[in-house]
Amino acid sequence: MGCQHDTSAIDGAFYNWDGRKVHCAIDLDTYARNDLASVEAGLDRVLETGEVLELYAHDPGRTVEWSALEAVLAATTARNLPFYTYADFAHGVPPGPGVALSFDDAYIDDWLSGSDLYLRYGARLTFFVAYYQGLRPAQKEALHELEREGHAIEAHGVAHLRAPLIAEQKGLGAYMADEALPSITRLRDDGYEVTTFAYPYGARTSEIDRALLEHVSLVRSVSFTWSGVADPCPR
Repeated sequence: MGCQHDTSAIDGAFYNWDGRKVHCAIDLDTYARNDLASVEAGLDRVLETGEVLELYAHDPGRTVEWSALEAVLAATTARNLPFYTYADFAHGVPPGPGVALSFDDAYIDDWLSGSDLYLRYGARLTFFVAYYQGLRPAQKEALHELEREGHAIEAHGVAHLRAPLIAEQKGLGAYMADEALPSITRLRDDGYEVTTFAYPYGARTSEIDRALLEHVSLVRSVSFTWSGVADPCPR
């Protein structure tokens, strides 16, 4: 792996309110080794530029320590920065500096256990849900509870597959029909708006972007703080 850069140097993870449809976020999980000082450099950048820093993680308490997550929330509120959801971007809320923090996959129980922490810091988050068809009824109710608390519930694929690989092997139509669209429609059938689709692993192509954007307002990929690795965020 190559050199690591501060979050503030990763332009793709900053939304400058230009109306773009393909967003990218930076990983907060422990294995990404993106420490608090790096995140704070990104927060200081948005104070100067009016952008939004996009961050994501997976399973609080496991892939990212609760203490590390709370440090990011505290650093955000200490700078009087608001939290945006991807639904906010889709709806065109008034622009301003802030943070968009999301969680991916299906760690519903752990996500819900952080409700008091999110409330303490006034954090509104986006939860990108995969494997929705396999969730227990109690987990589906937990997602509704998170939505009632002001968070956004969005789509992340039926089986968390790499979009370009499936499109190459089976065709774009098969990817959309089997993996992407059911992830969107099942959530909508259960009452969620679904404005955004997050690519598993951030893996995307422009062709898949165009196909998805016929069904949602935005798609989300990822950016890396490490040089020397292929970055799926569009240039």
